[in-house]
Amino acid sequence: MIAEVMTEAREKMIKSVEAAKEDFGNVRTGRANPAMFQKILVDYYGTPTPLAQLAGMNNPEARTLLVTPYDKAALKEIEKALVNAPNLGANVGNDGTVIRVSLPELTQERRREFVKIVRSKGEDAKVAIRNIRRKAKDDLDALKSEVGEDDLARGEKDLEAVTKVYIDAIDDALKKKEAELLEV
Repeated sequence: MIAEVMTEAREKMIKSVEAAKEDFGNVRTGRANPAMFQKILVDYYGTPTPLAQLAGMNNPEARTLLVTPYDKAALKEIEKALVNAPNLGANVGNDGTVIRVSLPELTQERRREFVKIVRSKGEDAKVAIRNIRRKAKDDLDALKSEVGEDDLARGEKDLEAVTKVYIDAIDDALKKKEAELLEV
């Protein structure tokens, strides 16, 4: 019973760390990266659709991304979604068949803003992990009548150790992303 609670908590924490790393990847650095565009939703015939499902993306140059729509009718909507994308600050141009997205050089001030965004996302991920820990702790407390106090105390200690491991994983990913953002 305690093992089941711990397994469930561990799986949820792993997913939280993966989601945080994915969020970090969506914050741009000095290079154009298709991962930055994964969360952009395009209004495709009235349905919000992820950009990756509507177009192919490749980057021929460090700060340029070519977006090639699978359906040419969606070109205008894709362009509009890219122009309105938050935290992108890109120049978007359309030549009738492909959309060229040029990312300007990051200023030091803009880099610091991105670091703040990444730290906020990191803190949100840590809060999610702490909420998972709280739920697992409540589940362990509910087992109090079925298991001994020693087993319960050991389970709580293990839960704290697991929580620390995943919070540290988020901190490591955050440090890497900050270094990447501040690199000139």
